[in-house]
Amino acid sequence: MTETLAFLNENSSLLVLWGAIAMQWLLPIPAQLHPLQLWQQLAVLIADKVNKPDDLYRQRQLSGWLAWSMMWLTVLVLLLALSQLVWIDSAFQLVLLWLALDWRNTAKFSKRFIRAFSREDKAYCRQLLEGQLNRDTSNLSLLGLGKAAAETQLLAYGRLVAGVLFWYALTGGIGALMYRLAIGMARAWSPSRERYHVFGQAAVRILAVLDIIPLRIFALLICIGHNSKTALQGITRQGENWLLPGPGWLLAATGHKLSLSLGGPAIYEKHKMERPRLGGKIAPAALHLAQIEKIATTRLVGWLAIQSVLIVIFQGAF
Repeated sequence: MTETLAFLNENSSLLVLWGAIAMQWLLPIPAQLHPLQLWQQLAVLIADKVNKPDDLYRQRQLSGWLAWSMMWLTVLVLLLALSQLVWIDSAFQLVLLWLALDWRNTAKFSKRFIRAFSREDKAYCRQLLEGQLNRDTSNLSLLGLGKAAAETQLLAYGRLVAGVLFWYALTGGIGALMYRLAIGMARAWSPSRERYHVFGQAAVRILAVLDIIPLRIFALLICIGHNSKTALQGITRQGENWLLPGPGWLLAATGHKLSLSLGGPAIYEKHKMERPRLGGKIAPAALHLAQIEKIATTRLVGWLAIQSVLIVIFQGAF
């Protein structure tokens, strides 16, 4: 027992990692009550004040960059200051990582959607996706619902779990939470919405930079196993075709691994947007969504194991 406590004390980052994983499964924060929902609402209020449709194009771009910097850097400074005041740093880091992770809610959404999709309950499927997407879901067919759900599963696991874990490994709990805040601003100010088409470019570009390494690592993990060669070839051929580089690799790898048809046109605020088509030719069914859930979960468990070993090695070295 003493040796175990000594090991955990020497590897506090490992304790924080697994403690946050356990907390977000045992003490989940409902999506509607999550503090980051207030963050997104605040982002919308600020945008309403500074994003004027009559302003010049460059002025709206500049407003987007300044608004993003003001919100993000203010929280960063506050967290850095708070970190100097806390008595137990590992507890502080644990709470931040717990707030940043969203594995359980993602898994809950995935399982609920698969059950509803398997019985072709389009109304409930649309309702589930409405809270996850910035686009119109009211007229989505079963084909459209399947594609949207597959993309949502992959990007949620990629960003809200793999991406958060990646930034925790590099920058601790503060970095993990700041990455999650960047995701929230990119969603709140998505350029797919007409009023944020210019203003939101900064938020999306910054998120694309933060995304590119963790999502590409996750995509390569997805490739492992059955159809690995096909998945890697898919990344080579189509990974750069998507709107953003990180998600492009992830969608292309999964689409080719399972021969699924992903991407294609989508409707945002009654405007049809042409998106690249990725993957194979099979329309996603409930079986395929269950496969994505299983593959994503097993790869994330592998990610956790690798990250845990690296933490022990590097903390032992230093």
